[in-house]
Amino acid sequence: MGRLAQTDGLTDVQQEILSTVRDFVDKEIIPVATDLEHRDEYPTQIVEGLKDLGVFGLMIPEEYGGLGESLLTYALCVEEIARGWMSVSGIINTHFIVAYMLKQHGTQEQKDYFLPKMAAGEIRGAFSMSEPGLGSDVSAITSKGVRDGDAYVLNGQKMWLTNGGTSTLVAVLCRTDEGHPEGTAPHKSMTTFLIEKEPGFGEVKPGLTIPGKIDKMGYKGVDTTELIMDGLRVPADRVLGGVTGRGFYQMMDGVEVGRVNVAARGCGVAQRAFELGVAYAQQRQTFGKPIAQHQAIQFKLAEMGTKVEAAHAMMVNAARKKDSGRRNDLEAGMAKYLASEYCKEVVEDAFRIHGGYGFSKEYEIERLYREAPMLLIGEGTAEIQKMIIGRRLLEEYRIQG
Repeated sequence: MGRLAQTDGLTDVQQEILSTVRDFVDKEIIPVATDLEHRDEYPTQIVEGLKDLGVFGLMIPEEYGGLGESLLTYALCVEEIARGWMSVSGIINTHFIVAYMLKQHGTQEQKDYFLPKMAAGEIRGAFSMSEPGLGSDVSAITSKGVRDGDAYVLNGQKMWLTNGGTSTLVAVLCRTDEGHPEGTAPHKSMTTFLIEKEPGFGEVKPGLTIPGKIDKMGYKGVDTTELIMDGLRVPADRVLGGVTGRGFYQMMDGVEVGRVNVAARGCGVAQRAFELGVAYAQQRQTFGKPIAQHQAIQFKLAEMGTKVEAAHAMMVNAARKKDSGRRNDLEAGMAKYLASEYCKEVVEDAFRIHGGYGFSKEYEIERLYREAPMLLIGEGTAEIQKMIIGRRLLEEYRIQG
């Protein structure tokens, strides 16, 4: 383990968890990731191994069978897993966001039913806000839930579900006008529905279709899908929290911790790119010496190492702030923005250090080069992050009078 991206003040338990995950990544993920990614194959064995380690229950409270760990512990584990293969961290992140939303906002019955199974990895979660025509403009969603007796009937089309095919529980954001008078602000008439389904593609239950995997340039292995609801009936007791109209706030709470996780993914991918770049630079020779001895390459390594360290520090700060119970939307937005931008830059520099070999599918850096751009758009684009950061800074520094 190198000197970069170390975290001070961890407990013995946190260090033990991280050491176990790092060991798993080095032995079970890195050796097979590129081959699985090129085949776009779901990492079944890796997921089973992470289930056995208890990673799916890392932040679920102990009374529900989880480990009851902090967001910081979770984010550091995600960083390690993304260092091995970013797609695996995506499988865990979507599951984690749904578990977090249930823990924070679910009814007691919902917590008792779902969380123990989620902690064991028996139920695996996905969540869905986006639609084909709206991207980050969540308030413009058109998917709708209408009350019909003791159930709601859902209609609409959702887009960009990570884990859409393999998940068995999807938290879906829909518009519900019930009890909300004309003129109610759009974000106050949204509801999160907990939809249980079978894994797979096609019509997975009456009124619910997962058409198939979206073919992506990177972030392969994990299934990214659409979700089509056509007269899908969901029992009223599967409204998250038991009350309509709270969905937007519930989802934003989940995305806030999700942004810390995207920052952690950026940190992990950047670390791996640095490791590959600094190793290759010491092996490859030009003009009679390793290229690491050329000042041009040393400058690149210096910039890369500094960016890895800075992104890690911001990610840790955002996680610790949330763990302390304080508002962290500013810190999470900054960490996600910086880590994803720096990740792209560090990966590109490592790619350049590899020269022509970086373009070869035989070398791991080629995979990282295709994965890094996803972080610029996942959980809110870089531009959305800057809008959030700018607005929050103006709140904090508003001039008086």
